[in-house]
Amino acid sequence: MSQATKWEVLFVSHKYPPATGGMEKQSYELIHGVSHFTKVHKLVYRKGSGSILSFFFHLNHRILKTLKENPNIKLIHFNDGLIASLALFHKGYSNYRKVVTLHGLDVVFPWTYFQKKILPRFNQFYDKIITVSHATAKAAIDRGIYPDLIRVIQNGVDLDLAQSSLPNWEELHKRYPQISPDQPYMLTLGRPVKRKGFSWLLQEVVPLMPNDFKLYMIGPFNPKTSFAERCMSLLPKKFRHLLNLFLGYPSDEAAIRKLLKRPDIANKVQHLGKIPFSDLKLLLANSSAFLMPNIEVPGDMEGFGLVCLEASLSGSLVLASGIEGITDAIRHQQNGLLLPSKDVLFWKQQLTDVLQKELPYQIMAKKFQEASKKLYSWEKMSTAYFEVFHSLVQDEGPHTASSDALLAELTRGKDSAF
Repeated sequence: MSQATKWEVLFVSHKYPPATGGMEKQSYELIHGVSHFTKVHKLVYRKGSGSILSFFFHLNHRILKTLKENPNIKLIHFNDGLIASLALFHKGYSNYRKVVTLHGLDVVFPWTYFQKKILPRFNQFYDKIITVSHATAKAAIDRGIYPDLIRVIQNGVDLDLAQSSLPNWEELHKRYPQISPDQPYMLTLGRPVKRKGFSWLLQEVVPLMPNDFKLYMIGPFNPKTSFAERCMSLLPKKFRHLLNLFLGYPSDEAAIRKLLKRPDIANKVQHLGKIPFSDLKLLLANSSAFLMPNIEVPGDMEGFGLVCLEASLSGSLVLASGIEGITDAIRHQQNGLLLPSKDVLFWKQQLTDVLQKELPYQIMAKKFQEASKKLYSWEKMSTAYFEVFHSLVQDEGPHTASSDALLAELTRGKDSAF
């Protein structure tokens, strides 16, 4: 399909650069990718450009204005369940094709009104509901979304992660003198939220590892209790949980902070906070393994697990919990190893085995890196989205499986990872 396509697409998103995160990256790459097939328009919120509440308040008017000024727009895409929920109350564009992408938390968010009154209305308002993983699709179906409306399109990943030039170890050692190229180490990466399982790993697994075990944690982290954290702690537990999920608040930070002070953990683990991308790339490429020890948290879920793919592309051996959307990003023994979530002895044995058999696992990591390059890309994702858009605009019917076929795909037994 070429730029000669006569119909156009309007993208609406409140998750967009310069803010950083998996959803922001996906939103940017989707809009950029579809622009190679047809003309695109976007109404996006950029952090620092004003109040997000103002963005939401004026969105209906801005959508109508954009549609009026661009009569070739035939389809509107909303990039997550929150902004799609607000669009349910909009007026004036019911005759346009509408598509929403669901990422995970925007399906399982445990607010009764959302689950009972908002989510079911997606069946009537949206022409297609795209989910980023089979786990997210199943969660949506379990909550009443019609299977025929759903199409699973997995996120992509930057393939240049496997080709980036690396700074040398001497430069890195100057910035992080505690890290030695001769000392094996493992990494975690991400925001300190409970579903990531960081505090579980520190409390249950790390104390069982030998004294020379080294784990470096990377990502946003406040080593001191903030004023906001103190305020949040005063709220009722149920409301605090909802607010944590809605705001993406670092719900595991206090527990991690406390655990890092324990003598049996402090000499094995260090939190580096946020670091430059070039440093992260080098640390991933030279790590013994990248760990993603996710656990199940009611009302939350890992929609896809993009960080696993990024680690794999960077050359790190990925060891991840075999739950939720992670199983769409990592395929066991193809581009990583899936471990049973919260199985202390299994995790301890696997980490020990990796450290004791360094060369075989390095070879395995290289093989997994090549597999990730073949399996995922932003180009594949954007092409799949455009096929869905084209199908809807041309009234050809959705390019997806029937409801029975989709349900069978979601419920059939996968190859055991354990």
